[in-house]
Amino acid sequence: MVSLLIAHRKMNETILERLAVCSWSLQPSTPLDLIEKLRVSKIPRVQLALDPLRESPTLWKDIESLFRNDGIAIVSGMFGCVGEDYSTLETIRATGGIAPDITWSQNLANIHACAVIAERLDLPLVTFHAGFMPHEPTNPHFSKLLERIQKVAEIFAAKNINVALETGQEMAASLASVLEKLDRPNLGVNFDPANMILYDQGDPIEAVQTLGPWIRQIHIKDAKRTTTPGIWGQEVAVGTGDVDWPGFFSALREIQFAGNFVIEREAGTQRLIDVCRARDVVLKSNPSN
Repeated sequence: MVSLLIAHRKMNETILERLAVCSWSLQPSTPLDLIEKLRVSKIPRVQLALDPLRESPTLWKDIESLFRNDGIAIVSGMFGCVGEDYSTLETIRATGGIAPDITWSQNLANIHACAVIAERLDLPLVTFHAGFMPHEPTNPHFSKLLERIQKVAEIFAAKNINVALETGQEMAASLASVLEKLDRPNLGVNFDPANMILYDQGDPIEAVQTLGPWIRQIHIKDAKRTTTPGIWGQEVAVGTGDVDWPGFFSALREIQFAGNFVIEREAGTQRLIDVCRARDVVLKSNPSN
């Protein structure tokens, strides 16, 4: 947790000073391509996908010096999990995150490698999707997933790095219960209001109050809720979906959230345009600027 002094300072920073962009949203082909797109977005801060650095170390070996020379800061990292299939809610429920046994050993090896990269980059935070958590603690998969989340937290804690679980695949109360059970000081939440809408898992603004003590970072993403239970909602450009942005920022101010706001866009064919649109919507929606 940030100290009260740091929290007070951050609450008085403008939202622009706390804005960043998810690197994967910009679909960069090279580090220089990523840097150019960040220049266009006018946001010199990034949440960096760590898997490309792990998979293509030669291509990304100079990322630290390139970012430094261009004045770009890395606010956090992210790792994905192998074998994930987002075709439908059913397929991602079966394949998502660190829950499936068939991919656990490979994911664990990749997580260790990403932790080494995160330490080299001096990252304060790394986020990931744990996968679908059973709602009933009596479910045998529940304790197994908690053990795996704890293992991931321990790997990063050994390197003095915080980790945060993505929201959306379960109700906020269920996630809060898991975090209370684990009681890990370096484990928190990357709060994504759109994911809660996409997965039809409750109201994001109410969820802010429930998860407030654990929120470490916010993803700025928007979506429209499904009208057919069991079917995906639709991710849309920020400002065109069901997220009440003024209300959302008001809720974050109530809990004195002091972290970063990271724009994420995972759909559409005009990612950079949508990132710039999200930036403008955020600046307009947050009256503290």
